[in-house]
Amino acid sequence: MRAVPDPFSAAPTRHRVRIAGGAEVWSMCAIDALGIPAMLGRDAVISSTDPVTGEPVTVTTDGGTPVWEPAGAVVFVGQRPGGGPAAAVCCDALNFFTGETTARAWADEHPEVPGHIVGQARAEEIATRTFGPLLAP
Repeated sequence: MRAVPDPFSAAPTRHRVRIAGGAEVWSMCAIDALGIPAMLGRDAVISSTDPVTGEPVTVTTDGGTPVWEPAGAVVFVGQRPGGGPAAAVCCDALNFFTGETTARAWADEHPEVPGHIVGQARAEEIATRTFGPLLAP
């Protein structure tokens, strides 16, 4: 049996997702947060913070089209070596950053977490491919 990824967190995290016409939830990571609107087919407002500066990063989907603030925001996609559940090996390493400078600073401070910086379109693609089909008929 294949494990199904779960984008939701029962405990508060740095990634809050307000689903249009619905609930406010927490996600495990940045990719999970981006995947929730794709999975539910609903617009949402994703609110997060850059782990280096504490500055806000917001992604608002309107008609399925995401708008990122700040405009130069990126996502670091990393995974701790050794394997295991996603919550243990990668969720804390998949974060929004206000830009490449702070993402690089975080990566330099965490050499134990191999990964790379991805732009907005690639982060959205990863999230949609991972979570988009989960609730499809």
